[in-house]
Amino acid sequence: MQFAKKQEDIHVGIGEYKLARSPGRLVTLGLGSCVGVTLWDPVTKIGGLLHIMLPNSKDFSKINKKEKYADLGIPLMVLDLVKNGASQSRLKAKLVGGAQMFSGVDKKRLFNIGERNIEMSRKILKQMSIHIVSEDVGGNKGRTMYLNLENGEVQVKTLGKSIKVI
Repeated sequence: MQFAKKQEDIHVGIGEYKLARSPGRLVTLGLGSCVGVTLWDPVTKIGGLLHIMLPNSKDFSKINKKEKYADLGIPLMVLDLVKNGASQSRLKAKLVGGAQMFSGVDKKRLFNIGERNIEMSRKILKQMSIHIVSEDVGGNKGRTMYLNLENGEVQVKTLGKSIKVI
């Protein structure tokens, strides 16, 4: 658990998650087909940001980093948030990313990682009874996201577009 100084940005790398308490922001860059999942407790102002690379760990025989996968990373982050004082019943989720980064790829093919990342993230959150309050997903542009730990707002910077708050 990190405690950010006012306006300090805590960076979350690909295939990892970080937790922090207000004030400050959690930030992840380079969300193409990857999905960023934020979880935030409005009472304790504890939040987490997970940068998912792949939807399902069951597609792989060797798992070296659980945080890379939606099916393992989301429950792991929830458990860690609860250990640090958040209430699972109060957590609010937001999803960003899951773009189709390769033009001309058939949407029906299993190769569409972005869409599969979105679907698996939604499925796991639903199974855990965590409400998704907003999303900025799909499309074909990369994104950067910022979770404001004071108010739970997520700013999304999409390539070629203005900043959006979800």
